[in-house]
Amino acid sequence: MDTIELLKRVRKVEIKTRGLTKHLFTGGYHSAFTGRGMSFSEVRQYQFGDDVRAIDWNVTARTNEPHIKIFEEERELTVMLMVDVSGSSFFGTTGMLKQEMLTELCAVLAFSANSNNDKVGLLLFSEKEELYLPPKSGRQHTLRIIRELLNVQPSDRGTDLSAAMQFARHVLKKRSVCFLLSDFWGSNYDAALRVLARRHDVVGIQCWDTRERELPDVGLLNLRDAESGEMSWMDTTDPQLRREYTQRFDKNRVLAAANFRLAGADFLSLPSAEPYTAALLHFFENRARNM
Repeated sequence: MDTIELLKRVRKVEIKTRGLTKHLFTGGYHSAFTGRGMSFSEVRQYQFGDDVRAIDWNVTARTNEPHIKIFEEERELTVMLMVDVSGSSFFGTTGMLKQEMLTELCAVLAFSANSNNDKVGLLLFSEKEELYLPPKSGRQHTLRIIRELLNVQPSDRGTDLSAAMQFARHVLKKRSVCFLLSDFWGSNYDAALRVLARRHDVVGIQCWDTRERELPDVGLLNLRDAESGEMSWMDTTDPQLRREYTQRFDKNRVLAAANFRLAGADFLSLPSAEPYTAALLHFFENRARNM
């Protein structure tokens, strides 16, 4: 993709997602996620009923009057967007590749964070780390995130969710909100997920295409695995084969949701054939109510 075309696509994504952010998600995002904790605000004289554990003994000794420390919630967050760019993400049959949907979701989340002056980082991964952008704030940084997502050319086609989570755990020094966006066809990542979720607020967003769940009856097909590259013939006229195909997908989705639930993390599953706006807004609202 040449520079002019890339800039046009970045601008197109910005216009669409900033509009959604402004009208739908900003308030929900603010309510759904809290800051890192409490930060010092000021010192004032002790009043009857104040918690004695908050007494500032240095100021009290200096003034001969009891004073306490006042703290307020620190609203600034660090948001890490962890995006699966393996071969299966470049699949789509509904007018939008899963990778394009992932890009829009990341843009919405990044602009929502930007409106709250939060820092946003990006990790693109396949079987290995493809790109890491340390968390920063500001519109220009958000536009770079979109640009990298649109122009990514992964060096590997496979997926290693566990390695991506281990990498994030090592580079994130403070508690962060980690959005892990993938189709979650990887395996053996539950232990790494539990470790990451102990320190960080983790949200899994699964993006999937309708044809990954429902195989149409169109005769004999020669299909290629997007990650391994292996070719195989499938007789789609066989109803038992189509049922097993759907059952395999449903089993994987249930397993992914269970892994996040057991880790104490949130999970959201989004089909690329349906608008994601209502589901994402509903998720923000539910999360805010349950906090």
